[in-house]
Amino acid sequence: MAKLEQLEKKLLHYTGKAIADFNMIQTGDRVMVCLSAGKDSFTLLHLLHLLRRRSPGKFEVFSYTLDQKQPGWDDAALRAWLEARGYPYEIASKDTYSVVVDKVPEGKTYCSLCSRLRRGTIYGYAAHHGHGKIALGHHRDDLIQSLLMAIMYNGEIRSMPPKLLTDDKRHIVIRPLVYCQEEDIAAYAALQQFPIIPCNLCGSQENLARKRIKRLIAELALENPKIPSNMLHALQSLQPSQLMDKRHWNFKELERQRITEPARENGDESGIAPAAKTSYR
Repeated sequence: MAKLEQLEKKLLHYTGKAIADFNMIQTGDRVMVCLSAGKDSFTLLHLLHLLRRRSPGKFEVFSYTLDQKQPGWDDAALRAWLEARGYPYEIASKDTYSVVVDKVPEGKTYCSLCSRLRRGTIYGYAAHHGHGKIALGHHRDDLIQSLLMAIMYNGEIRSMPPKLLTDDKRHIVIRPLVYCQEEDIAAYAALQQFPIIPCNLCGSQENLARKRIKRLIAELALENPKIPSNMLHALQSLQPSQLMDKRHWNFKELERQRITEPARENGDESGIAPAAKTSYR
């Protein structure tokens, strides 16, 4: 019990910090949590309800689950868990499973098409029912894995933002768990005995790139435990002058900024210019 309380306190601290740092939730917000019935979304839903009780009347929390008609799906325990706690919810059904299996060639990953179909359904439901914020359960490890995947497989420096305005500008997506570690969430979910429903799509493909990246980061962390937190910090500490993106740093105009006066005018009679200092902006 002490372990559960300790983990809950830690997770609440980092969730509250993320919400405050990125101004995720304001008074009057109707927050729809996408409950996939995995450990991350269960933890997010439960923590947001705990935070809601600490600030009564500030915001609402609603749980939305999409039954994608995967074989073996049984949400009886999920419904019982939600109702026992009085959490408002809806479990909708839409057969995206068959579409994904039919459209994706054998050996290819299902995640991309599956997430697009799921996202469209979620956005449509949120718009129809007036939920201004959509909360997802991505955590610190998801963000740093996405960063490394984007660099290695897409040639881009990007990840999952903590707060996002969708392309159609109709929804704001928030990720309150961005400071939370997956191992803490997993331990918390186990102690809480959340009625988790395994995913039979992405969970069945063992050679996904994300799993390889996850193993790589874990191996590096054995040598230096600070590597995961350093990677998260890197997402908040961009140095455009040290990269190669011409859109974000005006390399063509650097000559105009260069100081060309003789060094002796600065009191140095040797005529040797002082060592250049790296400028971070």
